[in-house]
Amino acid sequence: MAMLGLTKLPKSVVLVGMMGVGKTSVGRKLAKRLSVDFKDSDQEVEKAAGCSVSDIYNWYGEKAFRDTERRVVTRLLSEEPHVISTGVETFIDEETRELILNGSFSVWLYASFETLYPRVVGRSHRPQLETGDKKETLERYISEYYPLYEKADFRVDCDNRVPDVTCDIIVEEIAKRFWD
Repeated sequence: MAMLGLTKLPKSVVLVGMMGVGKTSVGRKLAKRLSVDFKDSDQEVEKAAGCSVSDIYNWYGEKAFRDTERRVVTRLLSEEPHVISTGVETFIDEETRELILNGSFSVWLYASFETLYPRVVGRSHRPQLETGDKKETLERYISEYYPLYEKADFRVDCDNRVPDVTCDIIVEEIAKRFWD
């Protein structure tokens, strides 16, 4: 943040978007650039629950996961400003989306199907893609979720863009919105 002449981020930056877009890698780099902590909402949910996201789904169901996730996001937004990467569906839940929109600077990391599909097709840690046709599932998620992601405060196109450049764009936007 020294390059911006700033001493403190005014509120947390929350990264939303589809699986494979780079929320975690961008989030880590952005946090370092802004000299703040980085937190991954799925990891924070797992810490709070004492088990994996998959286990929460399997044992208690989606509603229990969403409720836990909402409580974790509420806690994260009440802490000192930092960078948060979220799960694919965090911003899809209406209550959680409102918490994020009202309590942070939300950034949609956008990427096209053509960019995302090669990144996720061979990966086994994407439970949403483990049943059915991966291509059809990803296309359906894009169709359903992108209109909701558009509600984020800011959109960054990540197609053909390395995380460092994405971070530069986000830092410039933060400077414009909060310190110009």
